[in-house]
Amino acid sequence: MTSTLFKPYTMGDLELSNRVAMAPMTRCRADQAHVPTDIMATYYGTRASAGLLITEGTAPDANGAGYARIPGIWSDAQVEAWKPVTKAVHDAGGKIAIQLMHTGRVSHQLNMPEGATVIAPSAVALPGKMYTDQEGPQDHTPAAAMTEEQIEDTIQGYVTAAINAVAAGFDMIELHGANGYLLEQFLSPDANQREDDWGGEFEQRARFVLEVAQRCADAIGSGKVGIRLSPFGVFNGIKPWDGLHEDYTWLAGKLGELNLAYIHLVDHEAMGAPAVPDSIKASIREAFGGTIILCGGYFRNTAEKDLDDDKGDLIAFGRPYIANPDLVERMQRGVGLNTPDNKTFYSPGPEGYIDYPLLEQ
Repeated sequence: MTSTLFKPYTMGDLELSNRVAMAPMTRCRADQAHVPTDIMATYYGTRASAGLLITEGTAPDANGAGYARIPGIWSDAQVEAWKPVTKAVHDAGGKIAIQLMHTGRVSHQLNMPEGATVIAPSAVALPGKMYTDQEGPQDHTPAAAMTEEQIEDTIQGYVTAAINAVAAGFDMIELHGANGYLLEQFLSPDANQREDDWGGEFEQRARFVLEVAQRCADAIGSGKVGIRLSPFGVFNGIKPWDGLHEDYTWLAGKLGELNLAYIHLVDHEAMGAPAVPDSIKASIREAFGGTIILCGGYFRNTAEKDLDDDKGDLIAFGRPYIANPDLVERMQRGVGLNTPDNKTFYSPGPEGYIDYPLLEQ
């Protein structure tokens, strides 16, 4: 009997070969101008046996490119450089979404293109340091509070990125509303201290997220838009707040009204964050009414159990995919996994990126 994990799944217009998703993971293999490189086509192409691949966080505009060597999709050169990636995945029979990640205040000026600005909902300093190729770890560059004009330009940047993604051959986009980046910065009462219509009560703090989702859906079709959320996430200075359960349930209902393709729920308990209670996952699932992707420290047995218990529809695996391009085949056959090399997670070049052996090797 075929495990639920390996059964096909229909998500909107997409026919997925199984219920395994490759989670988005920053790998920093673009060049310093944030243009994808040739080895990225090999990396994603060899992992195309997943039902759905979700790329690393990709900057929708220059202001969102806060990390060294993360890819972007705002320029013609970037669109052209992504085309071999999507072709490699499609040639191998896979489907691929691009994750649009605006870093907001999680940034350093040295990592950004000339003329770009570090912006955020409010000018709230982010503790900690950011790696730069030029000077090593540095304090985060203080972010300026976004003006109304910058808010509109940023929303339009997401829309342009969504259109560019389709032009580059992506099957869909994922909006990164998790891990303390710009969309979640708007949701957080600590990061968003605005006193205008973009701040205050949760319905107003969520306005930016819903506006981005609505306008991207209008531009490329709601069935091509998913979103990642991390309630109870604590990355990049985000803290849970009172009423979070009700707020995320309300947000899920609004996203459901937009008929988005999926909500990707990430639980960072395996990495030290508070667990996302099953009650919140269930209320989000019910309120949204569409496909739910679950992510966070899964193994084959725990993935199968949550699918069989109808807690979600797809399971995303992250770190196991770093060293195991053929993760689906390895799980199906019950064989061991390659061990990833932590030292090469974010380094440039092919080492620790495209040199892990396949089973057949």
